[in-house]
Amino acid sequence: MKTFLNALLLCLVMVPATLMAQSTVSGTVTDKANAMPLPGVNVIIKGTTRGTSTDFDGNYTLEVNQGETIVVSYLGYTTQEIVYNGEATLDIVLQEDAAQLDEVVLIGYGATTKQDATGAVEKVGDEEFNRGAIVAPQQLIAGKAAGVRITSGGGAAGEGGEIRIRGGASLSATNDPLIVIDGLPIDQRGGAQGSRNALNAINPADIEDFVVLKDASATAIYGSRASNGVILITTKKGTANQPLQLEYGLQASTRRITNTVDVLNASQYRELAEANGVDPDTFGNANTNWQDQIFTTGIGAIHNITASKGYENFNFRVNFNHVSQEGPLDGDLYERNGFNTSFVHRFLDNDLKLTLVARGIQDEYHYADGGAIGQAVAFDPTQPVRDENGNFTQLGAPLAPSNPLFTLENTNDRQTIKRAIANFNIDYRFWFLRDLKFNLNAGIDYAENDGFRFAPANPNNPDAFAFRGFSSGLNRNTALDFFFNYKKNVESINTTLDITAGHAYQEFYIRSNIDQTSGPNITIDTDINRNALESYFARASFDIADKYLISASFRRDGSSRFSEDNRWGSFPGLSVGWKLMNESFMQDSFFSNLKLRAGWGVTGQQEIGQNYGFLGLYTPSRNDQANIQFGTDVNGQPIFIQTLRPEGFDENLKWEETTQYNVAIDFGFFNNRITGTVDAYYRETEDLLATVPVPAGSNLTDLITTNVGAITSRGIEFSLNGVIAQKEDFGWDTNFNLTFQEQEITKLSLSDDPNFFIQTGGISGGVGNNIQIWKPGFDPSTFFVFRQVYDNDGNPIEGAYVDVNGDNQITEADRQAYKKATPDAFIGFTNNFRYKSFDLNFTFRGSFGNYVYNNVASDRGNLNAIIGQPGYNANPHASILDTEFTGQNLFSDAYIQRADFVRLDNISLGYTFPFEKVKLRASLTATNLFVITEYDGLDPEIGNGIENNFYPRTRDVVLGLNFTF
Repeated sequence: MKTFLNALLLCLVMVPATLMAQSTVSGTVTDKANAMPLPGVNVIIKGTTRGTSTDFDGNYTLEVNQGETIVVSYLGYTTQEIVYNGEATLDIVLQEDAAQLDEVVLIGYGATTKQDATGAVEKVGDEEFNRGAIVAPQQLIAGKAAGVRITSGGGAAGEGGEIRIRGGASLSATNDPLIVIDGLPIDQRGGAQGSRNALNAINPADIEDFVVLKDASATAIYGSRASNGVILITTKKGTANQPLQLEYGLQASTRRITNTVDVLNASQYRELAEANGVDPDTFGNANTNWQDQIFTTGIGAIHNITASKGYENFNFRVNFNHVSQEGPLDGDLYERNGFNTSFVHRFLDNDLKLTLVARGIQDEYHYADGGAIGQAVAFDPTQPVRDENGNFTQLGAPLAPSNPLFTLENTNDRQTIKRAIANFNIDYRFWFLRDLKFNLNAGIDYAENDGFRFAPANPNNPDAFAFRGFSSGLNRNTALDFFFNYKKNVESINTTLDITAGHAYQEFYIRSNIDQTSGPNITIDTDINRNALESYFARASFDIADKYLISASFRRDGSSRFSEDNRWGSFPGLSVGWKLMNESFMQDSFFSNLKLRAGWGVTGQQEIGQNYGFLGLYTPSRNDQANIQFGTDVNGQPIFIQTLRPEGFDENLKWEETTQYNVAIDFGFFNNRITGTVDAYYRETEDLLATVPVPAGSNLTDLITTNVGAITSRGIEFSLNGVIAQKEDFGWDTNFNLTFQEQEITKLSLSDDPNFFIQTGGISGGVGNNIQIWKPGFDPSTFFVFRQVYDNDGNPIEGAYVDVNGDNQITEADRQAYKKATPDAFIGFTNNFRYKSFDLNFTFRGSFGNYVYNNVASDRGNLNAIIGQPGYNANPHASILDTEFTGQNLFSDAYIQRADFVRLDNISLGYTFPFEKVKLRASLTATNLFVITEYDGLDPEIGNGIENNFYPRTRDVVLGLNFTF
């Protein structure tokens, strides 16, 4: 008891003594470069929440105990820690931190810093990604980068997205960018057969950052595959000297569609059908919304378990990822199990670094039959789902649509994909020449797929056959490249040299096997495709006096897709930069960063969808329908002989070449609290690889892929980043990007005929109809329509079109190029807020000047959709109530609708619990929360601009839990 009283007495004495020891310190925080006061600087006692910030004049006052550490931090400046020793006044001078500008950015076969980059290069890091239950990696950066437009293909389970960098540069060839994952370029045609998305093999939670190379001066180092830009993906690999860290993440989600096709309900249908002569006895007694019947709430879960540790010379990261995602269409399911590993080991005092990245993935797709969407749109709404016997209701006529629920229940379509992606890298600095490094990269992307599809016979047609099909395949992509890099600061000429030269070889092998049976028709076929690419490349960069930048690159590519005469192509690139901020006359400027850039380059295109277009090939017949009967056997049965058919070819097929010019300015204000970039580009593609008609008898086919024509595009990209607030308890940063773009076909025939055009953009309604046009002077996505005539009340007059050529008759000559599917401009707007342990971020995307052709309305928005069907009645599109059309008006411009939109794409609210041993963050995320648009169809964001049987996008709500131990 005595001891306790003594201790209590000591405490009573010490507490006031401690309180009395606390002192008040004040001072001014200034900028070392110009001695100007800095407002808003955080002045915090380390390890506590006690602190303040400087006022407009840079002054602060703080209560502090002797021996405590004062932490002074401000965006763009090096943080200082000062031990308090009883001073009454403590003035602090902060030095600008160049780390932001010195941030390393990957470029082709090397790296640079933001301040030294001369090409149009944009990096999007992990902290900037969209949040939620993201399965397709490309969705991480939707709306995040100027000039990059990502359009999801719909709401299907495991669905990917279309990536367009500066709008694409081709017609018939691919417009997808080249994607390089940890140094391994993947096949631009997709990494595995049967997959909805080539990038699904990459776990989004395993990605460190994306680097987008946009202009030709940056992409020319990738030569023949870089016309549509390049995306470099770097995955997480852990860090050196890192304690063991265990992480578990869970994202549980629900998914529902946000809209359905506008059709008549049962009462509207009965009224309209009966008024036009349909016997009421044919109506059912139900009121069925067939789209509600086929769409359900999809449930999903994503699990990530990660372990990482770093030693002085070795670090590793191991991740297991499980994804289960249901699509809203009943029975649609995607599952992924992935094991992702990375190992980094450093030898010889860090002169030798070995990196192994390996991942094994198994994808499982249970495909729901997308045809059920069209069946649900057309099916009679008065019919019940099942008849009185419990069987699915059918319409009975041979050409009638099947009951969509019957289709979904009786179709079994599955695909299993096993894929391994591995990359081994050696990085070695020579002991005898410290400025010289050698880098070797060996990679493989190997995938096997195995699947089957069983589809029932049309229950309305007794002569129809069920379908049974098996498929399997193999994709193998192997790559080996190496390069030498010499980097040295030559003081005598005040110049830093960075020189790279190397060689690359890549081979693609694809085998597909098909075994299909539908009644007497049997198809057994094996296709093997193989192509290779060999390349030599070099780049030289010069940083003169830390002010003037020059970079030149050259690549020589040889592709097996072209004949020996046209096999090799050359792709140069050149860019310059001027770091004005380092000029003496800019020292007192209000700019904190200012750089001018300009670039030029030539890139290529070889993804033409075929490997042997320059060779004369013969194709064997694949089923009895393509064989020829030669007599009969002894039993009187016909004898069929297999045929060999010559295929069309162009022996002069060669590279598609794209030349691009780029000028830009990078700027920063207020110590880089506000930064931005403006890029302007002009691009021209010549020797277009396009599939065009040829005169009869001039080749062995009526359509051939050849080099013809040219296309130009131009645009302006604006990106602005701001740190609005940076306090200890509150932070707010924002990003806004705006892109203007324009594209035009300038030539489409070898004869330079300005009136030559090619119809494209196939639509439903009739056979072989197209709604878009390729024609010189127009965007490739331009629509080709008749100009609709309207009455005095603004209603369209059926079959009445403008006689454009004045010949008093409406013919194909009166169809006109009108509007386009690609936008004139698109935006992304992101805000990130932080308040104590809460965080909130959201991203808006917008598109302006784009149009959509509503093919569902043009095909089915008429009375013929009800009464004109052979032996059955069907539901029309609800537009019939406005137009009162009796028949199809497929080519009327009334169905071309403006599709501007602003979409709240992603919003996430999180809270980090202040536990000591375990870090826990809980989050609630919603995607596709709402869309503001005047378009009255299903969705204003349709990739090709034609709405027909589109799988609706979903609104996802995601609960996330992330534990770090």
